[in-house]
Amino acid sequence: MEIRRAGEKDLDMVLKLLSEVLEIHAKIRPDIFISGTTKYNREELKAIFRDEKTPVYVAVDEKDQVMGYAFCMIKNQPKSDNLVPYRSIYIDDLCVDENWRGHHVGEALFDFVREEARRMGCYEITLNVWEGNDSARKFYDRMGLKPQKTQMELILK
Repeated sequence: MEIRRAGEKDLDMVLKLLSEVLEIHAKIRPDIFISGTTKYNREELKAIFRDEKTPVYVAVDEKDQVMGYAFCMIKNQPKSDNLVPYRSIYIDDLCVDENWRGHHVGEALFDFVREEARRMGCYEITLNVWEGNDSARKFYDRMGLKPQKTQMELILK
């Protein structure tokens, strides 16, 4: 397995995986997510792939076929009266193709992001997990993540 930056040749597989993630979320929260869609379209993905502030890493097999991805965002907390300045990496999305789950692809992607974050001088890695996505929560628990804060909602129906 190799992990590298995503490029245009990866668009089709990344779109497929984005669709898989959307369907997981649509099952959990059909009131928010629209089944049959994806978070980004081809043109948006091309722009994201080119942006240094939003690195997307793909895990590929020996045939250079995408097994999973990690969408990241580099964030800089500026100095303020109440917060120290720091840099962090936010994992916006991490997905492993259903055919490769159980083969430690997710762990390899997370470890790669962790090393990239260290290389970039980041203080932390952050991400969000939707309530009800128990397999993702268990995975991130195994990777050593701890709750930082809790976002709560009251649906006004």
